[in-house]
Amino acid sequence: MSEVPSLPVSQLPADVPMLDVRETDEWTAGHAPGARHLPMSELAGRLSEIPADDPLYVVCRSGGRSGRVVQYLTQQGIPAVNVDGGMQDWAAAGRPVVTDDGRAPQII
Repeated sequence: MSEVPSLPVSQLPADVPMLDVRETDEWTAGHAPGARHLPMSELAGRLSEIPADDPLYVVCRSGGRSGRVVQYLTQQGIPAVNVDGGMQDWAAAGRPVVTDDGRAPQII
């Protein structure tokens, strides 16, 4: 994979526009507040739903899938940045993790 724009969680400003590309079960278990969800497996068919944020920060569990998504989006002319370390680093850094159903959040 060629170099993709990346930023570690520690350097992310608060309230950045994030696109979470994990699968639905991962999202349901816990996600960043305000993030939008669009599973990587559905991305190509749902490009019209990509937020127009510039840049768009893309996150997954550890940074691998989001890196591939960022590479794809930048090839489509969409400015995107990989969240290096993903939701694992996000949670480890003490950033908020929420669920939509009130259960205790976890990163799976």
